[in-house]
Amino acid sequence: MTRDELLKKCLPDTVCMNPVGRCADDLTPEEFERCYEPFFESIFEISKADISGFEGFGELDDDTLQPQFKTFREFLEGTFDNEQEGYWYHWQELFETSMMTRDFFEKYYDRMLAYSSYCEDKRYLVNNNTFFVNMICTGEKVGSPDWTRTAVTDFLLDFATMDLNKPYLKIIEKLYAYVKKNGLVIPDYKERFACMLYYKSLTGLMWHASIDDKESCTTIIRSIEEIEERINAL
Repeated sequence: MTRDELLKKCLPDTVCMNPVGRCADDLTPEEFERCYEPFFESIFEISKADISGFEGFGELDDDTLQPQFKTFREFLEGTFDNEQEGYWYHWQELFETSMMTRDFFEKYYDRMLAYSSYCEDKRYLVNNNTFFVNMICTGEKVGSPDWTRTAVTDFLLDFATMDLNKPYLKIIEKLYAYVKKNGLVIPDYKERFACMLYYKSLTGLMWHASIDDKESCTTIIRSIEEIEERINAL
């Protein structure tokens, strides 16, 4: 079974995997303000996927199509393992060659781990690539054609990705208001969102540091420093 076949089997029929429409990255902030609810609805629909065939946490392995870690904590720690194979082998050398310093990373890595217990039993299918350039607006719906990084973890990761991509759109704050307006319940919302924001932001910082993208690194560093204040203001 291919990845797409497996996902089509797991995902609700309401999830659009082959959308045709306007790239969400082209929306102005004013346009997004008027149409953000379908974005949120699309992520909640993905989170309803049947994950009974999956065990553990993390991105689906290309060969086994299974998550790669037994626990959520292992998923976090494994993502930042300095000895992992491939592109990120000895990635901590970036502390000496880029804008990302060890002190900064460890400060927010520790905060991420401090919140990790709130996400330990939160297992949902996530797209894990919800950057605006990867989402398509199709009238009243939003879909994504890119499922290459699908994972099992807290569904708030997909919202954290949106916020990292365009922090000025205030996804954290909009989602909090949306949840209250619609009578939804997300236990430990602030702690779980903080954990996912630190996780996604630190991985984003790693990537942009690795390609020497100083402008993006500066933006992400600023966003990371503001996470606690934004979460506490809710």
